[in-house]
Amino acid sequence: MTQANFLSLKPVFTPVLGKRIMAGALIGLALTGFFVIGAGKGNPAWGNYWQIKPLLLTPSIGAFVGICYDITESLRKLNGWLGKVFWVLSILGYVIGMWFGLILGLAGTMWT
Repeated sequence: MTQANFLSLKPVFTPVLGKRIMAGALIGLALTGFFVIGAGKGNPAWGNYWQIKPLLLTPSIGAFVGICYDITESLRKLNGWLGKVFWVLSILGYVIGMWFGLILGLAGTMWT
């Protein structure tokens, strides 16, 4: 009698991790840039370099959201309706994460 070994090492991160990190960071930069450029000079109470915080923080959070999206890859590949549910939850989590990134990046400047 032979014993089958079904345990195999699966990578935590997929090979497209870098692309997902860059996509999250670029989407965060584009969204923040839209608000920062649209604000013009801004409120004098925000200081001279108020644009630095949102332009650094939101893309960083976007990159983290890209990592979280990559981690859920194995759940999205499940067969049947459960895989579709995890796909929808992953997209919803991505949108909510980017929304939080915008809020945290622009808090204290455009939103007080």
